[in-house]
Amino acid sequence: MSELLTRDLIADKAIVHDYHPAIKRGEFDQTFGLPGGLYAASLGCFVAFLATMIVGFGNPELGIPMAIFGVFFAGFYGIPVLMVEEAPDESNKALTWGQFKARGIDTLTGRLPAGEAIAQMMVLPVLVVLWGFACITIAALV
Repeated sequence: MSELLTRDLIADKAIVHDYHPAIKRGEFDQTFGLPGGLYAASLGCFVAFLATMIVGFGNPELGIPMAIFGVFFAGFYGIPVLMVEEAPDESNKALTWGQFKARGIDTLTGRLPAGEAIAQMMVLPVLVVLWGFACITIAALV
């Protein structure tokens, strides 16, 4: 059933690791570990979705929601750019494409090669664009 675990019992049995390869003590990395081109590509996909919705449905009442989405996208992508630019030293530069392809990226679950990292990052934006095209196609056929 259940058992009361005291703090002393947990401290006695726990194995505490001070080091994890993805969490480097003393470093403050603000680059999110990926080249800027990937962020630009994902932003481009979301903007393409908004453009698809605006052109496909063409309703003036969609102006306010689309402007709100634009403000959110500006915040979601603009604030990280400001964080990288406000880095305390030159070591917080985003990876170049060459570095990214050679090294991949460290995550909390292990190292990912560049291709897998790109696939994981771009799946949702590409699916959103395809979903937008599907919605426009269905609306045109119905």
